[in-house]
Amino acid sequence: MAHKISKSGFDDWTEDQLPDLTGKIYLITGGNSGIGFEAAKMLGQAGADLIIAARNQEKGERACAELKETSANKVHLVSLDLADMRSIKSCDKEVRIITQKLDGLVNNAGLMQTPEQKTKDGFELQFGVNHLGHFLLNGLLFDVVEKASGRIVVISSIAHKYGRIFWPDPMMRKDYDPMKAYCQSKLANLMYALELDRRLKAADSGVSVYACHPGYSRTSLQSTGPSGFFNLLYKILNPILGQAPKQGAMPTVLCAAGIEAVSGGYYGPQKFHETRGRVSDALVEEKALRPDKQAQLWEMSEELVDFDWSNFLPPA
Repeated sequence: MAHKISKSGFDDWTEDQLPDLTGKIYLITGGNSGIGFEAAKMLGQAGADLIIAARNQEKGERACAELKETSANKVHLVSLDLADMRSIKSCDKEVRIITQKLDGLVNNAGLMQTPEQKTKDGFELQFGVNHLGHFLLNGLLFDVVEKASGRIVVISSIAHKYGRIFWPDPMMRKDYDPMKAYCQSKLANLMYALELDRRLKAADSGVSVYACHPGYSRTSLQSTGPSGFFNLLYKILNPILGQAPKQGAMPTVLCAAGIEAVSGGYYGPQKFHETRGRVSDALVEEKALRPDKQAQLWEMSEELVDFDWSNFLPPA
């Protein structure tokens, strides 16, 4: 059973409602393409400075050059491979050279339905990149976000509704399935966002947390991850059902900078079973809302990436 967890008072948010973002700075993981790039473009056009965190240097440079053409503001590029904890820690250092504050940290980068693979640290690739990599990055950069009383934005998916956390075997070593692994990672994204929001409010922190999903949007996610039948299926469905990346990025921009967004809220498209269309409060599956499971995921994540958030937040 799914229901809305926030009542934000609007039913069709667009980037035209953004305030002037001059003087603010946002880091977007995977901001060199797709939804991340479109979100960066909209934030830049509203006056923000940008940090694009990209795994591929050449693609990152091209994206930054294009973003500079649409905005007179500063656009920085940092290297980030979320499948490598050493790269994540190096990215933390790079960001601190650029800025001592972040008004927004957008957890956008991700993988979808990949064949069975591992990160450099031995995690299942989708869980490692989509959830654990961002969990570590957010922890490392938390004080930088806190200095700006900024926002942490977590991108989930409609797929969270079909996910489950495989507690005995979250890396799915015994029985790997690309779709189940993806749905698990997206459920983890949403559970993490809600748990982080709860902990921040309990600590009376100035940092706020927002979660969203892009609906079904046409991006490289469907072509670079899935193989076989699903790869062919998405080639057929994308032109027919997929909405433009800019529309898919609208919930991300709302969460990053929209004054109408509510901390702890979850946002996404409203039409055709939340796959496209106007943006407002989105549906959350009941399984994502269990505080005991959110806390269990948090503790497991801390142990896996060897990062203790108690430096910033008191234990639950």
